[in-house]
Amino acid sequence: MKKFSRIGIAAMLTAGLTLGLGSCGNDKQASANQTADLNKPSTLTVWCWDQNFNIYAMNEAAKIYKRDNPNVTVNVVETPWEDLQQKLITSLSANDTSSLPDIILCQDNAILKNVSNYPKAFEPLNGKIDLNQFAQFKVAFGEVNGKNYSVPFDNGVTATFLRTDLLAQAGLSVADFKDITWQRFHELGKIVKEKTGKYMISYIGNDPDCVMIMLQSAGTWFFDANGKVNIANNAALIEGLSVFAEMVKDGTCLNVPDWNAFVASVNNGQVASVINGCWMVGIISTQANQAGNWAITNTPKLTVPGATNYSSQGGSSWMVMSSSKNKDVAMDFLGKTFAGSKELYETILPSSGAISTWIPAAGSDAYNKGNDYFGGQEIYKELVDYSGKIPRVKYGIYNYEARSEVGVAVSSILSGSSVQDALKAAQKNVEFIMGE
Repeated sequence: MKKFSRIGIAAMLTAGLTLGLGSCGNDKQASANQTADLNKPSTLTVWCWDQNFNIYAMNEAAKIYKRDNPNVTVNVVETPWEDLQQKLITSLSANDTSSLPDIILCQDNAILKNVSNYPKAFEPLNGKIDLNQFAQFKVAFGEVNGKNYSVPFDNGVTATFLRTDLLAQAGLSVADFKDITWQRFHELGKIVKEKTGKYMISYIGNDPDCVMIMLQSAGTWFFDANGKVNIANNAALIEGLSVFAEMVKDGTCLNVPDWNAFVASVNNGQVASVINGCWMVGIISTQANQAGNWAITNTPKLTVPGATNYSSQGGSSWMVMSSSKNKDVAMDFLGKTFAGSKELYETILPSSGAISTWIPAAGSDAYNKGNDYFGGQEIYKELVDYSGKIPRVKYGIYNYEARSEVGVAVSSILSGSSVQDALKAAQKNVEFIMGE
């Protein structure tokens, strides 16, 4: 699902308490104590939002876990993201954790900021939950100084969603769009526009979503590895913005004013493709008259060194609060459900479209079934495969300030400014905000 929030950069952290670790002489006792805790009646309180997506998934996970752990009850409290973040910050700022739950759902773009600002508030997962089986781009959201603080949930992996009927009118096929560059995508878009009169793609004019997808796929971002602003001389950003501006200017890309207009451009057949997160499956599938006329392939790439045909956009993850009195139970619960149950992902996929970043889920029956709306293509299996190939990037504490300034640069470029001048201005403004 498309979700945005402010994002943080890693800071030096104080090591959290690690359950079950101690001197060698106490290993057996620690293990016995952990087993005893798991057998005690306990309630896990979870804060998350969206009845049909996150809440539904958590409740299904609770059912699966309860079969083998009947003494554990999971109490899901519906908490809109904005309220959740505000309550979290208010409690942690006041050093009063008495009202906090055991587990929270956190938007990926806010995880590092929260951990950076409150390093003792969240429980490290290292040695407790196996994160090696998740797509590593997703794991990176919760990694700070070698410690991991989040269990990945929904997948924001991108794909190129294609209207096969419109491609056929232009004499093209899905194969023409596989493993291509953005420059080639632009060329094919011109053919589609000429032959069908349709735009190849659409994006919201003042949002740099397209460029962010390009950057992620190239393994770079608005900041370098040291947290310094990397905008004015960022080769991937320069190339990406140049291609995007050209597509808008020659009518290959439809520039829309807002999210509703973007959705409308897809659903009413104005465009022949969409390049965005996999949560687009639910939006695209609402149009019964287009059933069987859609397919997917991977994302176009830039020509800079290290660029790939895989990217992401959006997502959230589960975190355990250090203040929880049931940390061992919370860890065990997440480890055996969201980090260990094919059954869970098979259950929630058909109803919610919640595509996993837990790679073993790709081998489940649900992920291997063809999707009739997409002409029988096994889209979920492909999307999970794509997610395992997305480059990892670090976003920085001023990510959304940078995003906003690059959005201004996009508008400026589309109004006639040069890419270089617009990005220099964006760089200067972000440096000013950061006090550099």
